[in-house]
Amino acid sequence: MTQSVDQVASAAASAVNEWLTAFQQALTVRDADAAAALFADESYWRDIVSFTWNIATVEGGAGVAELLRATLDQVDPTGFRVTEEPAEADGVITAWIAFETEAGRGSGLLRLVGGKAFTLLTTLDELKGHEEPVNDRRPNGVRHGAFRDRVTWAESRAREATELGYTVQPEVLIIGGGQGGIALGARLRQLGVPAIIVERNERPGDSWRKRYKSLALHDPVWYDHLPYLPFPASWPVFSPKDKIGDWLEMYAKVMELNYWGSTTCKSAVREGDGWAVVVDRDGEEVTLRPRQLVLALGASGLPVVPDFPGREKFRGDQHHSSAHPGPDQYKGKKAVVVGSNNSAHDICAALWEAGADVTMVQRSSTHVVRSDSLMDLGLSDLYSERALAAGMTTFKADTIFASLPFRILHTLQTPVYNAIRERDAEFYRRLEQAGFDLDFGEDDSGLFLKYLRRGSGYYIDVGACELVANGAVKLAKGQVAELTEDEVVLGDGTRLPADLVVYATGYGSMNQLAAGIIGQDMADKVGKVWGLGSGTTKDPGPWEGELRNMWKPTAQEGLWFHGGNLALSRYYSLYLALQLKARMEGMPTPVFRRAEVHHAE
Repeated sequence: MTQSVDQVASAAASAVNEWLTAFQQALTVRDADAAAALFADESYWRDIVSFTWNIATVEGGAGVAELLRATLDQVDPTGFRVTEEPAEADGVITAWIAFETEAGRGSGLLRLVGGKAFTLLTTLDELKGHEEPVNDRRPNGVRHGAFRDRVTWAESRAREATELGYTVQPEVLIIGGGQGGIALGARLRQLGVPAIIVERNERPGDSWRKRYKSLALHDPVWYDHLPYLPFPASWPVFSPKDKIGDWLEMYAKVMELNYWGSTTCKSAVREGDGWAVVVDRDGEEVTLRPRQLVLALGASGLPVVPDFPGREKFRGDQHHSSAHPGPDQYKGKKAVVVGSNNSAHDICAALWEAGADVTMVQRSSTHVVRSDSLMDLGLSDLYSERALAAGMTTFKADTIFASLPFRILHTLQTPVYNAIRERDAEFYRRLEQAGFDLDFGEDDSGLFLKYLRRGSGYYIDVGACELVANGAVKLAKGQVAELTEDEVVLGDGTRLPADLVVYATGYGSMNQLAAGIIGQDMADKVGKVWGLGSGTTKDPGPWEGELRNMWKPTAQEGLWFHGGNLALSRYYSLYLALQLKARMEGMPTPVFRRAEVHHAE
């Protein structure tokens, strides 16, 4: 007998309420085993700060019981409830939930299969007594009445800028003023945490402005909002680099961030329960003494410039893609671009458009996905105009994605990329016919898993692949053996005449940058940053289940890492900010299952 829509909805609501009631009862009486019995044999509980003061995923009943035995007395969770009508599809009931802990208020997402939890996400949304001043808590902005020696908002901001870092020390120092540092700075500002962002470039957004001329975001606008201030409804789908740079500069100003441009960090050493950080602020040496140090260095390190034999002989221009000035001066020149990922394709296309004779050197296979297909099949349910019209908010989209355990994420992504491969079969056939080496990741899981595991090895195609397929951009394959005065010579003897060589050869690890700031010994103490421990190329095991050292406590007290693309920076900046605020306020923050250190660099 077929159930009506109302009957299915009622059954889903009953199942969720029954599960939440049993779960809350077990938590109340501190019965970890009873709570664990509510989870399926294959199940995953991902907690972001609310129970663990960490970002951690436990698996199966044994993992749930371990987490609860370690945290229940301190956390004292109460009030588990649904916040909207549960939904059922394909035998999976999905429910948005809320709850409270001793420290704060949280929310999450529950999936039930056969009456038991398959996945549970719990996140800490705010700290009790330290809520953000929003909506009915927003500040007045002015003190009505007549008062002698009134201090205006502008005078107050000017005083803060004069004092912070000199007569008043910041609680948090953020090294790195790109989108990650700016997003975190905004979160901390709203939480009342005194913070300074230091950035080597002069202005917010310069890290984008100074990249190659044709650079634009390959992610769509719905995926890229910053906290608090979403892009306008008229903002382009794909943001040009200079437009993003201007937005970041505006954002830093209106969010009242203490942003020190033209500032480089010379050293950072542990001193008592804080740090002594020496910076050069536009020629002035300043020692800052924050309690918490955040390295917001993106997801990679220094540019990798291969030391090919003969580089010193080459008479033309040669530079890393990060230093590429743009294509205009190379019209009519012979350009060789070493590499075949995002930057390589973008630069090849821009050089071709400017009238250069372009050759791409592919040294290893590359995962390629067409932008339209990625948007339609990979992102549109969560981040698109269609998703917005269906009631999908940015926070809900982020939460849904965060609720997917990394252990099984590849199994969920593989069907998406199988569909993309089928949809774009002719596109891939033509690329391979041109000699281009393609891959879809070691387990066919595609773009996002490659990004999480290694941060490289892919290209989101916005048109350059057609130039490769039709031969307008020539393709050479193999390793570079040497450079001569006017050629790039490959291992098989192929000689490529060149007036310009661009090394689109990627970046080193974030650990390299960290070591230059905190010293190699401390960087080794913390271990590898980024990667899941999947055992795939450039992501050595053992399995950790979360991104290593990102947005959570590290092996060094008071040292944190923040970064990633705009979406990750937006989402996880909240949870890092809450951890920092809790420590500033002296709240107990016992960390469950602090990650082990692997692969010191």
